[in-house]
Amino acid sequence: MSDRRIIVHVATSADGYIARPDGGIEWLDRPRPRDHYGMPAFLDSIDTILWGRATYDIGVKLAGPGGGFGAAMRHYVLTHRPPATPAAGVTFVSGPVEPFVEALRNEPGKDIWVMGGSQAIAAFLDAGAIDAFIVHVIPVFIGEGIPLVAPRHRNVPLTLRSATPYPDGVVRLQYDVRAG
Repeated sequence: MSDRRIIVHVATSADGYIARPDGGIEWLDRPRPRDHYGMPAFLDSIDTILWGRATYDIGVKLAGPGGGFGAAMRHYVLTHRPPATPAAGVTFVSGPVEPFVEALRNEPGKDIWVMGGSQAIAAFLDAGAIDAFIVHVIPVFIGEGIPLVAPRHRNVPLTLRSATPYPDGVVRLQYDVRAG
């Protein structure tokens, strides 16, 4: 087994949502600090991005034709309904999470980013496949929306590794998922 970790790296509103009910994320549009909340360093640490289908669709919509999925990263979309014409450089995966994760972890490479959304995060979390969360809490309440993790009864203990406040009120929380 390799040392590749699977990490959820995401922003939430202060009330715990990753997007509005319609998928809107305009509340994330804000001036960013010079280091973009550590994003360049995080991107250097990964070589694979796992997308849920709804998050992939938003990414394609925002990036325009071709989807903007570069060759520097491997892109996988978890879905039971792949599109007729996927963006170049994207592999669609359906089926159980566990064998897919085992195969990914056994490939050489860097860490793996679970981009979202809440259904994909929940599927990986419920399969015991997430090693860490990096959650940027944005200082805004949006009132309703898509939660960080799709609702279901669960108890997943976390260990806080760090809490980094930024001058604009954003707080980056880094957690390891403890073995249950």
